[in-house]
Amino acid sequence: MQKVLVANRSEIAVRVFRAAHELGLRTVAVYTPEDVSSLHRTKGSEAYELGGPGHPVRGYLDIDELLRVAKHAEVDALHPGYGFLSESAALAEACGAAGITFVGPPPAVLRLTGDKVAARNAAIAAGLPVLRASTPLPNGDGAVAAAEEVGFPLFVKASAGGGGRGLRRVARAADLPDAVGSAVREAAAAFGDGTVFLEQAVDRPRHIEVQVLGDSTGAVVHLFERDCSVQRRHQKVVEIAPAPALDPAVRDGLCDAAVRFAKHVGYVNAGTVEFLVGADGRYTFMEMNPRIQVEHTVTEEVTGVDLVGAQLRIAAGETLADLNLSQETITLRGMAIQCRVTTEDPAQDFRPDTGTISYYQSPGGPGVRLDGATYAGAEISPYFDSLLVKLTCRGVSLEKASRRARRALREFRIRGVRTNIEFLARLLADESFLAGGVTTSFIDERPWLLAGDGGADKTSRMLARLAHSTVNGYKRPATAAFTDPRKLLPALPTADAPTAGSRQLLVEVGPTEWARRLRAQERLAVTDTTLRDAHQSLLATRLRSFDILAAAPSFARLTPNLLSLECWGGATYDVALRFLSEDPWERLAALREAAPNICLQMLLRGKNAVGYTPYPDEVVRAFVSEAAATGIDLFRIFDALNDMEQMRPAIEAVVHTTGALAEGTLCYTGDLTDPAEQIYTLDYYLRLADQLVEAGSHLLAIKDMAGLLRPAAATKLVTALRERFDVPVHLHTHDTAGGQLATLLAAVNAGVDAVDTAAAAMSGGTSQPNMSALVAATDHTDRATGISLGALSSLEAYWEAVRDLYAPFEAGLRAPTGAVYRHEIPGGQLTNLRQQAISLGLGDRWADVTECYAIANELLGKPIKVTPTSKVVGDLALFIASGNVDPAVLRAEPEKFDLPASVLGYLAGELGTPPAGFAEPFRARARAGRPPAPPPAARAPGAGPGSRPEPDRGTAASTAPRCGQRPQRPSPRWPAGPRPCCARAESTGSGPGPAGRRRARPPRRPAAASPGA
Repeated sequence: MQKVLVANRSEIAVRVFRAAHELGLRTVAVYTPEDVSSLHRTKGSEAYELGGPGHPVRGYLDIDELLRVAKHAEVDALHPGYGFLSESAALAEACGAAGITFVGPPPAVLRLTGDKVAARNAAIAAGLPVLRASTPLPNGDGAVAAAEEVGFPLFVKASAGGGGRGLRRVARAADLPDAVGSAVREAAAAFGDGTVFLEQAVDRPRHIEVQVLGDSTGAVVHLFERDCSVQRRHQKVVEIAPAPALDPAVRDGLCDAAVRFAKHVGYVNAGTVEFLVGADGRYTFMEMNPRIQVEHTVTEEVTGVDLVGAQLRIAAGETLADLNLSQETITLRGMAIQCRVTTEDPAQDFRPDTGTISYYQSPGGPGVRLDGATYAGAEISPYFDSLLVKLTCRGVSLEKASRRARRALREFRIRGVRTNIEFLARLLADESFLAGGVTTSFIDERPWLLAGDGGADKTSRMLARLAHSTVNGYKRPATAAFTDPRKLLPALPTADAPTAGSRQLLVEVGPTEWARRLRAQERLAVTDTTLRDAHQSLLATRLRSFDILAAAPSFARLTPNLLSLECWGGATYDVALRFLSEDPWERLAALREAAPNICLQMLLRGKNAVGYTPYPDEVVRAFVSEAAATGIDLFRIFDALNDMEQMRPAIEAVVHTTGALAEGTLCYTGDLTDPAEQIYTLDYYLRLADQLVEAGSHLLAIKDMAGLLRPAAATKLVTALRERFDVPVHLHTHDTAGGQLATLLAAVNAGVDAVDTAAAAMSGGTSQPNMSALVAATDHTDRATGISLGALSSLEAYWEAVRDLYAPFEAGLRAPTGAVYRHEIPGGQLTNLRQQAISLGLGDRWADVTECYAIANELLGKPIKVTPTSKVVGDLALFIASGNVDPAVLRAEPEKFDLPASVLGYLAGELGTPPAGFAEPFRARARAGRPPAPPPAARAPGAGPGSRPEPDRGTAASTAPRCGQRPQRPSPRWPAGPRPCCARAESTGSGPGPAGRRRARPPRRPAAASPGA
């Protein structure tokens, strides 16, 4: 024998591999696709997959497939382990026909022992006492008459198998029909044979089994007995060797009977003869298990015999004499206990638990043995046995072995799934157990052993609870009323389809004409940000798809003349994946279906896409194509430092590979009306707009992240943009200071084409201005939006209930704050920064934190503050506030401080260079003694106001997060299998957008169809 295949999995496969390795044999593992992460796959010399996905167990039961692998791997032996096909005569015969040694008894013996009636007859022939029993009853026919002869109580048993399957105890005749019927069905399902027989039941017996070894010469020895009486539903839980408190004469009789039976049937290899022992010491034959047993470890510990190694050597042709085994040389040393540690919950009727083992620490020390195949990170699936590990402990007495086992159980640290460890510890401490001689009814008579301990995996459950509260908020007080938001949605029109809107127009005329019509129309177009920026700013982006999709049909039916729904990108993508366990792509596809008539808008971070580091251009193109194909119609493209070269690849991807709209963005900060402003002036924004339009942008967006755009500045900037360019201008702001409705109205009077607002209940504060207020302010004017105030009002109750539902995520900013003009914290960051401050114990120093933000902003060169630059400023602000750092000392000697990594990366140029450059000598001093900054990238002609080093494409592709990765799962849009992340959408547009055309504002004229309609 040179090479052995183990036709099994997990713990027993690993056990056989170890024995084979010690014998110098090569090993072959097999696994089904669902079992690919099982430890046994990596323990064999080779490993082969069985069958296809969707049938996790079938491969281990497929004789043809096992033999195919065995032949391919050129093995000369096959070990079946226990369970699965370990007692299959068909497998043994197939191995023999293929010239492969089956590690077990001959097929004829397997066939005899597998037939419980034939095995009983063989026991009688060998002179063993047996219980009264009936003849085989195919499908249970004749059970009533047979029961009269056997007598009650009795067992209904499956003729073709064991392990507790097809086994029913019946105490009275009235229960017999149901018991026989269920036993027949279970036997047929488990063994393919519904034949059963009836056997006399013994009340409160002990279950004792004897381990035997036989060789091909006919020699047989026993290795004494094991007590398997501690059972639950005929399944063994704890095993002991040798059986405690057993009369020596009974022991000798049991062992002699087992050897006689094995010799009578011509048994070869390892097997177990099982008996029932009554209170009076009388024993009767029950069955023989022709394989290695789960509990073989206790016998190995008390005899010193490697049973699995002996199996392999006997299969290879060696005799017991070659193994130096004789009955005289096999002796007992102390006692051993085996506990089966499983993922079952005793308090829940031993219901198996599933999940991922997040932490695993095993016990050790003298006399402690572990047989398992688990590890931290292992997935516990519902497909296989719940056994995690077998703990075997040895001692000079039952009490000492039990004490050692209890100590070892306490040393286990298993997190992520429930286990039966507490149950086992209570069982091992039970006085009756320690006295020895327990019966098969031991657990049934002690229900307190099954009591829930409430402490299984306490640490993991506490952490999970904290995480759940962090993500989903705290449980609302019992006295607080809860209203299901869905009950408050308005009734919708019953028309077959929503009124055609901006989406249909885009498909019909393409992006260039769509933008031209938006520019030409008099009516003010409106974007609703409720589904993205509003809940990002107010509720930490925690709004779930469930609540978003519930409202989507109302948008489509009641407000079809919205310009767009901002619903995707930015933090929503990240939070959906990391905190909500949702697929953002599935959310987008569902939104597209629920609101088919309104353009869907996303926020795209230039070359960062929805990530935090730049990606190669081809990745950006692939992401944009996929987003457009899934439902995005309008891409608002920005860069944290207004770096044109970081926005250009995304703009070009939208213009040249999709039929969607590219909205180039001016990130606004400062105050361009202030004569003292030297950086963010009108000329600065116009230069940037020049490059955005030349790159092909269909629209220009003014993105005022902190709500700093004042009415006069809005008038000046919007007027200049419209005079200089013929593309539409779209304004976005935050209402942090409470006065941004005035800014919107000033922009409207200056000719802005579209503005962003939010539903009334989700507006104000760090969110966008109130849409209802804007609609009311423009009604009955030339710039009226055409949106129904009644429709908006009908949705307010829903959004009020939703906001109440997510109230735990509110930051507690209950009123506007004029301090924003000093600290310039973006609305989307303000709420999160406050929560961070509270977590650092700075909640009562919020005013100090905001002042520290203003100081950090100045120290870092007053960058535009939007993800990821806003995080850098926030990190430095918290560093100053939490450490009570003197700003003057920090400014003069930054090299003496352990600055946050994000700040050092920013100062090293990892995010680029702010428009006015870094504040020196602060940057140089802070960088002193640290790794050198990367060399500046060559700037392309006409590069934007900000610049940053061009990342190495290979490095970006290998180290950056995988942009836009989509979970591999079937969906209505994609068939099963890998999704085409790089597939390009068919363009429905009319070609690239305008290329830097400048003209005076054209006269407005009404249009039959317009983007805001």
